[in-house]
Amino acid sequence: MLTVLKRSVVQGPKELTSPSVEVNQRKNGIDLVQSFVSANSGTVCINIGEAGTMAYTHWRQPLLTPRSFGVVDGIFCMFEGFLDNITVLRQRYGLNKSVNEVTVVIEAYRTLRDRGPYPADQVVRDLAGKFAFVLYDPTAQSLFTAVDADGSVPFFWGTAADGCLVLSDDPNVLKEGCGKSFAPFPQGCFFSTSGGLQSFEHPLNKMMPMPRIDSEGKMCGANFKVDEYSKRQASMPRVGSEVNWVNDF
Repeated sequence: MLTVLKRSVVQGPKELTSPSVEVNQRKNGIDLVQSFVSANSGTVCINIGEAGTMAYTHWRQPLLTPRSFGVVDGIFCMFEGFLDNITVLRQRYGLNKSVNEVTVVIEAYRTLRDRGPYPADQVVRDLAGKFAFVLYDPTAQSLFTAVDADGSVPFFWGTAADGCLVLSDDPNVLKEGCGKSFAPFPQGCFFSTSGGLQSFEHPLNKMMPMPRIDSEGKMCGANFKVDEYSKRQASMPRVGSEVNWVNDF
């Protein structure tokens, strides 16, 4: 699966862009999408307006972590993997027994967006299973993406030549399209437009970029790890308060 979002909509961490790379060694976002479509049979491309593009295929998908896509009330979501506790989550969010993981994730996001009673880190932490997902809400121009605590589903992110943020489960897509400006998405973490990169296992700790050097001695996109010594400001917004949960992602 692949998501390419324009820089005007969302910007990834600046440490994802390698200082060693020339722009001409990377592709623009639109060229990267075209390469993905050409290389993967049966690809479905979804234009999400001015924001960018999502694409996925069931071709060569892992047997135990299938890919799925869905749209609910204009919110787009791609999901790879499965949720062990999907029955519990369906009940929590008032969903019927037939809905899949995509719908559950969209409903969890909508609960956050509409001032739900739980902080974002708890909502993601309550997703038990093996997964990686990307969600985009055009109305709020909000990206919400996460990987499970064990990093069970390979997932990567990077920066294209034109500054687009690229997310994919295929490392070759990032290598060919982002050059050295990509890295594995950190396990046990989520990223959002307004809140940046956060750990849902250690929500009070900040994330720290770790320099990454390849075999040629050139700087690559940084890895990220939890900074054990740096704390976020603790807060506890309430339903009905002036604080909007979507700004706490």
